[in-house]
Amino acid sequence: MDFTLNDEQRQLQQLARDFARREITPIAAEYDRKEELPWQVVEKAFEVGLLNPSIPEHAGGLGLGMFDECLIGEELAYGCMGIYTVLMASELGIAPILIGGTEEQQARFLAPLTEKAGLAAFALSEPGNGSDAAGMATVARDDGDAWILNGAKMWISNGGLAEFNVVFATTDRQGGHKATVALVVPKDAPGFSHNKIKHKMGQRASLTSELVFEDVRVPKENQLGGLGDGFKIAMKTLDKTRVPVAAGSVGIARRAMEESIKYAKEREAFGRPITEFQAIQFKLAEMAMGIETGRLMYQKAAWLVDQGLPHGFESAIAKAYCSEMGFSAANEAIQVHGGYGYVGEYPVEKLLRDVKLNMIYEGTNEIQRVVIARSLLK
Repeated sequence: MDFTLNDEQRQLQQLARDFARREITPIAAEYDRKEELPWQVVEKAFEVGLLNPSIPEHAGGLGLGMFDECLIGEELAYGCMGIYTVLMASELGIAPILIGGTEEQQARFLAPLTEKAGLAAFALSEPGNGSDAAGMATVARDDGDAWILNGAKMWISNGGLAEFNVVFATTDRQGGHKATVALVVPKDAPGFSHNKIKHKMGQRASLTSELVFEDVRVPKENQLGGLGDGFKIAMKTLDKTRVPVAAGSVGIARRAMEESIKYAKEREAFGRPITEFQAIQFKLAEMAMGIETGRLMYQKAAWLVDQGLPHGFESAIAKAYCSEMGFSAANEAIQVHGGYGYVGEYPVEKLLRDVKLNMIYEGTNEIQRVVIARSLLK
């Protein structure tokens, strides 16, 4: 591994950093309060090349790798994790098509996203089924040249707004993994509807929805892989896309540290800046230790993804460690700010609310520990 960024990567990192500070940071609190997705940010991200960067060149995209995607992610999450989730979740929806789709399917579904601002969505979790991904109740019934889809999906980022949703279903409730399919469902499919989930604790600038499928007819040409490949495609997707969650968590931690340093230099107690107190210095040092360690871990996992090497173990460590480290950094940032940290006048309380979700979505941190332990015990 070479830790030196090349000229293109440095430019990409700076582009994302400037974009976050110009387009995201100034509006983050407003859209958090309104619980609205800022579509203008999606459009501006598309204009500068920060939207859906993993779409391969043969489908008209940039074909960026995971390492580059994570460089972007750390910077965007620094501005707002909720807004970053909108863009990151689109990459999550694209990933199954890259993993399980043919070149023709990749061109058919992904090329339109290179022509105008548009999002994708990944629909796996259900109202009664989160971590037990194989126990899905959404059913796809064989109808000759199509599947008839019935059921509901829950906690779907970009759901309903996305141009298409990659939906995972079973053809036989008793069939286990071997009965699963992955289907690409366009947002205008008859029988498909969505309900926005409101009053979230954090990441309120992202759209999270319940998706409902009532006799939705999905042509078999929209099926990724074969019968029984659905679960495998979903798990391979999550192994990859946990890494950008880790990168975003590092971005939040970095923001927490920088806000703490800024505030501590201005705040005085007992006649001197609180930066002179060792209790504050130790909190800042712990944040820095976590950020540097977490960044190295997500970069290692991203590098393995780009090399085509096994990465599930490293992705799980990166996701669990970085999200918990980010939560700790945001929590300590509130402590550094004292009473001011507990209200919305300063951004640190939002950092804590936002990063909590990073410990839950794309596989809870308990599931990450299962993945890590299984790797150790093979």
